[in-house]
Amino acid sequence: MSRKTQIIYPEDAGLILIYTGIGPGSKVIEAGCGSGALTCILGNYVRPEGHIFSYDIREKSLKRAQRNVINANLQEFVSVQFGDIVNDDLKHKNVDSVVLDMPQPWKAVEKVRSYLKLSGTFVSFSPAIEQVKKTTYALQENGFYEISTFELTKRKFQVKKNATHPEVRMIGHTGYMTFARKINDVRNPYREKKPKQDEFVEMNGMPLRG
Repeated sequence: MSRKTQIIYPEDAGLILIYTGIGPGSKVIEAGCGSGALTCILGNYVRPEGHIFSYDIREKSLKRAQRNVINANLQEFVSVQFGDIVNDDLKHKNVDSVVLDMPQPWKAVEKVRSYLKLSGTFVSFSPAIEQVKKTTYALQENGFYEISTFELTKRKFQVKKNATHPEVRMIGHTGYMTFARKINDVRNPYREKKPKQDEFVEMNGMPLRG
């Protein structure tokens, strides 16, 4: 697979699939397709009746992602097209999940809520914790619940007789994944007290249900 942007690693993609509940028949919006690595993984899992609507604002990324989708023979299940999820009306309703991989995901949260079905799931992949904090504030302000953030690390072991230990080299950080769920418009305690911008927000929560 050709790529120029950072890809999402398999362990991160696996967590996204489990916590969002994306599977056969799911309708999913992806904003920020990059090279199309996660796009192809998602497209493979929504078959045979689901669809991935993947958007990006970078022409080079769109061309590369489209080429990788075709190489994976997933064009029936994936649409790659130009679109700005923050400023454009993408004209989607009642999608099952929205996946964001973009520099300022918090700016898209309000639009995302309008696209999701009731109980639909949100996930944002961000490399920096400051992005996570701003996205969490936006999710709270827009009535999302079950907000949780995770980081995964993978340690590979070198196994030898009488000398088994972790390998010296490892990928120490890939990114943070923030998950949330859309529910009915009900009394939102987060709106009663907006956290200060420098206030630490705990992001504990029960695992999202698929």
